Amino acid sequence: VAKDLALQLPELRDRGVRVVSKGRMQYLALNGKMGHLVTAERIDREQLCRLVEQCVLRCELIVEGEM
Repeated sequence: VAKDLALQLPELRDRGVRVVSKGRMQYLALNGKMGHLVTAERIDREQLCRLVEQCVLRCELIVEGEM
């Protein structure tokens, strides 16, 4: 994520970068030390997308300040 946003690792913390998902479960998180997107919760595809062939997990990345 840091590389994709062209930010240095300290800037992730300074700019309050965070991952937000709709719904109760936050399946993804941002590893502040490495700048990687990681799973924060166990993802059960059968539970999440029972009747859907293509399962998509949507989230937003929030960055404070101007880019």
